Amino acid sequence: MKTRLLPLIIMSLIFGSTMFGQTPSQKLDVIYFHATRRCPTCMAIEENTRKTLDTYFSNQLKNGSIKLTIINVDEDKNKAIAEKYEATGSALFLTKTTNAKEKKNDMTDFAFSNARNNPEKFMTGLKDKINELLK
Repeated sequence: MKTRLLPLIIMSLIFGSTMFGQTPSQKLDVIYFHATRRCPTCMAIEENTRKTLDTYFSNQLKNGSIKLTIINVDEDKNKAIAEKYEATGSALFLTKTTNAKEKKNDMTDFAFSNARNNPEKFMTGLKDKINELLK
């Protein structure tokens, strides 16, 4: 009886851990690129991105499932990542990584259209996109 139960217990542990509560390794990087000289819209993008993350995703920032990175494209140390994203000035990307596979979402046009003149729309749109990517 014990010998038949042991394989069942082992299989339950293996399949149970993968089916319940164990999701594929995933994270979301919020990357804001900027140049050394910044316009008011560029500064509003960073400010409202931070505000959105702090307001709606503070727990995810704390546990590391969401990471905010601010990158000055004019600094030599950032050349490789700026080239990877083809960022030469201000740009906002959401990059979801699942099981080492990246999917980039370019939010730059949306950010420039809304961050300064319609911050509420910016925050709502950014929040909605992040929630969509976290599913």
